[in-house]
Amino acid sequence: MREIETKYRVTDTEALLAALECAGLVLEDPVFQDDQAYAPAGWTPDQGKTGYTFARLRTQDNTHLLTTKTPLANAMECAEYETVVADREQMHGALLALGYEPTVRIVKERRTGRSGTIGVCLDVVEGAGTFMELELVVDDDRDGEQAQAGLDAWARRLDVGLERTGDTYDTLMRPATA
Repeated sequence: MREIETKYRVTDTEALLAALECAGLVLEDPVFQDDQAYAPAGWTPDQGKTGYTFARLRTQDNTHLLTTKTPLANAMECAEYETVVADREQMHGALLALGYEPTVRIVKERRTGRSGTIGVCLDVVEGAGTFMELELVVDDDRDGEQAQAGLDAWARRLDVGLERTGDTYDTLMRPATA
């Protein structure tokens, strides 16, 4: 599967919530997510992300998920694999043994909803602010950048203050934790 997404810094959460409601989108109750990001051993940010496989270990509601993401055309279009793991600490040890290095911890409150095939996430990220993510999960060969342009057009129709970013949360958190 591929995940294609766009991300926006939210300048007015209340205006965004009202616009989403007007668009017929209902967000679910918030959940707490605790993510540990991992990079391949020896990888540095100046190398870019495209072509490297990164990992994330997430805990939400006492469930642990391991996700790998390999950026394709850009950091917001990734080949993705995800599975539930029984023991977070054992999985952390396995990732270290496989040559991954922990990078940043991302703690957030997330609300999700759907508009047709578009997944919408409203995230309040500790130390980084409030963001909206739009995402498609696809198993076809559609052009990722064209799909991102379509997601961006959807976001712009909301007509609220959004600042698009091409950065992932681990990149956004790096300056805050450096």
